[in-house]
Amino acid sequence: MTFDLPFIPERTERPRNNGLTMVMDKGLSLQSAENFLDANGTLTDIVKLGFGTSYLTKDLKQKIKLYHDAGMKVYVGGTLFEAFVVRGMFDEYRKLMRDLNLETCEVSDGSIHLPHEEKLNFISQLAKDFRVLSEVGSKEEGILIAPGKWVKMMDTELRAGSWKVIAEARESGNVGIYRPNGTAHVVLVNKILAKVNSEDILWEAPQKAQQVWFIKLIGHNVNLGNIAPHDVIPLETLRIGLRGDTFFEFLPQEIAAKMRP
Repeated sequence: MTFDLPFIPERTERPRNNGLTMVMDKGLSLQSAENFLDANGTLTDIVKLGFGTSYLTKDLKQKIKLYHDAGMKVYVGGTLFEAFVVRGMFDEYRKLMRDLNLETCEVSDGSIHLPHEEKLNFISQLAKDFRVLSEVGSKEEGILIAPGKWVKMMDTELRAGSWKVIAEARESGNVGIYRPNGTAHVVLVNKILAKVNSEDILWEAPQKAQQVWFIKLIGHNVNLGNIAPHDVIPLETLRIGLRGDTFFEFLPQEIAAKMRP
């Protein structure tokens, strides 16, 4: 940090297993990626090359190397995994991951119907060679999954070899764990947290209000994903109480009681 300030909550240090920030790269140029790293490199843990953008990304291997050299985990979006699977090209997908020198991958079924046993098999196969994140929840608005089913899917996917399970929200933040207006399905989230370790979950939270909600619910070291590149520093200020929405969260009670409006 650039100067000292008391009563700042302690963040976990990179490389970390908790307090993760996952950024969605939806097609940054190599120069834009370099600029992003210059400003945010020490604050970002994971970069997802969103949905199928890697198919169209110029200098893809160079960009991946750039992120890896900065100490970040990089993976292509689960939609690309599904695009290979639906074409019967799982072996080609694994070969692509190796060709791109990726150590991390995502398994999802948000766009296709994939029996859960098949999904677990894909996770277990990929976990032999890669760090696997698996996404739970549908990308389709209006499709609701019972809390018990969410918990069961998350638990079995972790047991199959997933490093983290991702709670689906899309880049828009209005499906999966959220209502169409962007507010969280509170009962669903609380029932998940009652059964699944919060450190094992990466919550997609692209909107500021969602980030604030999870920080207040779980704490400043909550795992958050689908963060826009330009929102990394603003998110970090939320995590440490240097933004209005969380300003009093981490101050001593006697100070907060005296100074709160």
